[in-house]
Amino acid sequence: MKKRKITSREYLYTVIYEPLKTGGYQVVVPTLSGIVTYGRDLEEAQEMARDAIRCHLEGLLKEKNDVPNEMGLLQERVAVTI
Repeated sequence: MKKRKITSREYLYTVIYEPLKTGGYQVVVPTLSGIVTYGRDLEEAQEMARDAIRCHLEGLLKEKNDVPNEMGLLQERVAVTI
């Protein structure tokens, strides 16, 4: 019986951690629409982000869908005066 070679690949995505007034962090991955998670502190939020991304990508690969590549997400802070 032939053994299948298992290959792994690293994916890199921008993750936004938004501090919440009630405590903790809301986590969003802009390139992977639909991924929103939460952590009670930054460390847990980072762990939850990795887990959510991993699960999302595994689902895409299992269904033989394309995995989105982050295409140079442009981000800046904009000041306005009112």
